[in-house]
Amino acid sequence: MYVLLNVKSRLHEGEIQQLLGYSVFPDPDSLQEALSQYENNENTWLFAYESEGLPVGIIGFELNEKQEMTLRHLAVEPESRGEGFGRGMLLEIIDDMQPVRITVETDEEAVQFYRNVGFVIRSLGEKYPGVERFLCTYEIEEEDEDE
Repeated sequence: MYVLLNVKSRLHEGEIQQLLGYSVFPDPDSLQEALSQYENNENTWLFAYESEGLPVGIIGFELNEKQEMTLRHLAVEPESRGEGFGRGMLLEIIDDMQPVRITVETDEEAVQFYRNVGFVIRSLGEKYPGVERFLCTYEIEEEDEDE
């Protein structure tokens, strides 16, 4: 049994920081910057997927007043990757938060994940020397209320 929990109040916990660390540039400054973003911005959300009390994945995003979501962080612990946790977190967040659109900027390593979930992928070119970045967009279709 997996449960998605709001962990914004648990930013100081090592397990939460470790999971968040998987989705930031591997240096302490990047992690501190991400933690600060969640701590100081009321439009940011941070959730962890937990199994038997242990977090296995984390998803962080910003949601504006137009219900447009910008995904900031999505990571699953290495031992649990490929088991559908990333997709599960994303689908649950879509269901809970009801965004109209989701955008995320990512690297080549993660672009296939977003493509498989149904995001439209557009290359942003080489934003950093030797590093191509991609903009992934997912439009949420409104359900027909007559059905």
